[in-house]
Amino acid sequence: MKQSRIAALSFSLLLSAALALTGASQAQAAESAAALDYVALGDSYSSGVGAGSYDSASGACKRSAKAYPRLWAAANSPSTFSFTACSGARTSDVTAGQLGPLNSATDLVTISIGGNDAGFADTMTTCVLQSETACVNRVNEARAYIDGTLPARLDSVYQAIRAKATTARVVVLGYPRFYKLNGTCIAGLSERERAAINGAADHLNATTAKRAADHGYAFGDVTPAFTGHEICSGASWLHSLNLLSIGDSYHPTAAGQSGGYLPVLNAND
Repeated sequence: MKQSRIAALSFSLLLSAALALTGASQAQAAESAAALDYVALGDSYSSGVGAGSYDSASGACKRSAKAYPRLWAAANSPSTFSFTACSGARTSDVTAGQLGPLNSATDLVTISIGGNDAGFADTMTTCVLQSETACVNRVNEARAYIDGTLPARLDSVYQAIRAKATTARVVVLGYPRFYKLNGTCIAGLSERERAAINGAADHLNATTAKRAADHGYAFGDVTPAFTGHEICSGASWLHSLNLLSIGDSYHPTAAGQSGGYLPVLNAND
């Protein structure tokens, strides 16, 4: 009986110690997040175009309260958070106007960039307004740009980030495929056009992932998260052509930001 009591007491002490360590670990994790300095860079997919609830002070940059950087900051309460992502941004816009908050104390940087350099808006305009052949040709032009010109432009951004944020973890977020093939859409683009656009998104992601890896940065592939939530899926997290708010077209909804982008950042932060 005495040995049984001793064993029970020992187990109780070990359990208490384990719980105390767990509590300490949780407290340390919370303290670590609170001490983190976070800067969010990039284009409209990072600023949150399509998600609504825009900060009026951000003007044409259309930074949304429902964009994944703001959602992450709200959940983690970093000690500082700077949000400079801007609708329409290209690589040169990031280096020229978004890097101000970066410094040697920055701990986390997120960015999506490259789609506008590759002609995202012009490609979608061509595909919506012109023939199937014109659409596929424009997509192929974008792919050629991604192969020939974009890698050096991405390098320039990634190098500029590291020059200022010398020890930060940098997470590069990719782009979703736009369309579920053979899905619920009964009008609009042809399946050939949709397949070409999806292929270009994959091509852009592959190029971006390679350049990010070569700079020691994490790449967050959002394609799996958006699978089943593409346009024509019946449960889309992306706006299709929106004539009432044309700028929202082909951008993530609020659900796409919270259900698509945020979990991928959480897995890579």
